[in-house]
Amino acid sequence: MATVCSPFSKAVVRCIQKMYPESLADKSFDNTGLLLEAPLNKHRRLKNSVLLTVDLTKAVADEAIARGDSIIIAYHPIIFRGLKSLTLANSQQQSLLRLAQEGISVYSPHTAVDATPETIYPSPDPPVDPDFKDAGMGRKITFEQPLPLNDIIGAIAKTALPQSNVIGTHTESSAVGFSIAIPQGSTVSDITISSVAACPGSGSSILMKNGTPAADLLLTGELSHHEALAAIEAGSVVVTLSHSNSERGFLQGYMRSNFHERLSQAWKEVCAHNDLASSDRDESEVQVLKQIFADDSVCVDVSKSDRDPYQVLCWRNGREA
Repeated sequence: MATVCSPFSKAVVRCIQKMYPESLADKSFDNTGLLLEAPLNKHRRLKNSVLLTVDLTKAVADEAIARGDSIIIAYHPIIFRGLKSLTLANSQQQSLLRLAQEGISVYSPHTAVDATPETIYPSPDPPVDPDFKDAGMGRKITFEQPLPLNDIIGAIAKTALPQSNVIGTHTESSAVGFSIAIPQGSTVSDITISSVAACPGSGSSILMKNGTPAADLLLTGELSHHEALAAIEAGSVVVTLSHSNSERGFLQGYMRSNFHERLSQAWKEVCAHNDLASSDRDESEVQVLKQIFADDSVCVDVSKSDRDPYQVLCWRNGREA
C-alpha cells in the first residue's frame, strides 16, 4: 500500500488553507482541517479534480468515487467528535473507509470560511485583507432609506434559494418556499426594513445577543422557536432558509470559481517544480505520480447529490401539489 498522499490533494489542502486559514476557525466546537488523508491509489489514476459539498453524505461519497475525484472539500466536518473505532456498521464511517480505499481525501474548512472577509462581503470585489484583520462571523447591512419587506423577500427568493426549495414542476406555476416570522399584528406588505443581519447555518449566537436581535431583519439558516419569538417580540423579522440551503449558494456562486483560479495557478507551479526525480519509491507509485504531475489541468465542481435534508412539501386535496 502507498504511504504517501496524492500530490494534487496536498496542493488542494495548501491552497484552501491560504484562502481560509484554520486559525480563523472556532476551535471551541469545530473540527476543521484535513479529516481524511487517503493514501495514493496506485491502481486507479484519480483525476486532478475537487468536489465541493456542504455535507459529506453517502450519496456525495458515491458521486466522488464515480467521478474519480482526488479530494472532497466538505464545508461541514463529517467528523465532529473523537472516534473510538471505524466500522462499516456506521454509514458515515463506512463512507470514510470507502473513500480512503479509493484514495480520496476529505478536508473541511467550516467556520474558517465563515470568518473570512470574502464570506462576510460576498461581492465580485471583496475587500483586500491579506492579514484577515477584518475576520469575523456574519454580516450586517444598514440601508440609507428603509426598503419594503416585500422587495427584500423577492431578492432572497431570487438569489438565495437553491432548486430544492422550488415547489411545483412547471416554471410558470413554480413557487419558492421558506419560513418567515413577523411581529404579531403586522403584515408582510406593511413592514419596512432599515437593516439586515445575516449569518449562514445556525445564526443564533451571532444574530441574537442576550435575546436582542442585531437588525430589523435576521436572515439565517435556522433559529430556535424561542429565539424567533424573542426577535419578533422586539419588532424584528426573521427569515430562515433551512440550515445548509443558506450555505450552499456560496459554494456555487463564489467559492468554486475563486478556488479554481487560485488552485490552477498553484498546481501549475507544483507540476513545474516537482522533485519526483530524486524520490525513492517503488516503480508502480512512480508511474502514477508521473501521470499526475504530467497533467496540469484542474477541475473544481459542486456536488450534484448534496442537498438539505429538509424539503418544502406543498399538500393540496390529499396529495402533493
